[in-house]
Amino acid sequence: ALLFLTGGLQNPFSFLFLGPVLISATVLPIRMTVGLGLLAVACASALVFFHLPLPWDSEDPLVLPPIYLFGVWLSIVLAIGVTSLYAFQATEEARKLSDALAATELVLTREQHLTQIDGLAAAAAHELGTPLSTIFLISRELEKTVDDNDPLASDLKTLREQAQRCRDILAKLTQLSSSGAPFDRMPLSTLIEEAVAPHRDFGVAIKVRLAVAATREPVGARNPAILYGVGNILENAVDFARTTVEVNAWWNADTVAIIISDDGPGIAPDMLKRIGEPYLSRRRSADEAHRERAGLGLGVFIARTLLERTGARVSFSNRTFPDHGAVVQIAWPRVRFETEESAAGPAD
Repeated sequence: ALLFLTGGLQNPFSFLFLGPVLISATVLPIRMTVGLGLLAVACASALVFFHLPLPWDSEDPLVLPPIYLFGVWLSIVLAIGVTSLYAFQATEEARKLSDALAATELVLTREQHLTQIDGLAAAAAHELGTPLSTIFLISRELEKTVDDNDPLASDLKTLREQAQRCRDILAKLTQLSSSGAPFDRMPLSTLIEEAVAPHRDFGVAIKVRLAVAATREPVGARNPAILYGVGNILENAVDFARTTVEVNAWWNADTVAIIISDDGPGIAPDMLKRIGEPYLSRRRSADEAHRERAGLGLGVFIARTLLERTGARVSFSNRTFPDHGAVVQIAWPRVRFETEESAAGPAD
């Protein structure tokens, strides 16, 4: 209405048509954005033919040629289409990234909660064991002092049986807790084998080598974030490898490291510095072995994020010529790898 009163598309503020459509593209569903865009184009088109004169000096009126007004209209239409499409795509990618991270966090948190339940069961069995034993002993002694025909005898017997039942339940909880305890912490070799196992039967040989060191093998918490991160990088190596993937591990008094390499084409130079960022991927299609297709690259980004939350430093490189293939090194400070705090990665 304001543009109608002030010259229509001759008014330089006619480009404000972009504002509502651009904002809509970032926060509203696509159907509403398309509707608002069409409304803006219709209003701009109407203003070409129907508007009051632009307020100007009456002695020297401003007269713009029709071809210029057509250019203004066309620029508004193109700007609405291009900028709105770009804003919608950027927002949609950010939304997908947020959803992927939230889903990963949910899965890892659930697994951590299941692990924590085991510890709570052990704590409950320990804390409740003493009072239940006291109740059981007292009820048994009272039962001995009461005549069998006394009405309290049956009640005392029931109390003793129920106390014993509670003790049996706590004993089962303790057994379940103790049976799972060995898997709460695992040596580095076991962690690597658990991450490698799901990827062995895909036509690519996976060779695991552990460097012999003077210090004992590091033992860390069974952290779902580490297993997911290492497993995702292994999956990418298997996807790109031609015949072989190598997993080498070494450690000393200060550092624990896992190095994953393949004999595939390697990482393109233009991607090497940006690898691990979201929306950056080159993955070969299963039915097009020599062609590449683009992906979101969220897998490597999430894996790197989760590993870095556990204290790891993740670096990407290529093998030295004449060898070819990608190399990913994951290194932790040994103190961080072996402490319980590393198991709390995503919950920090």
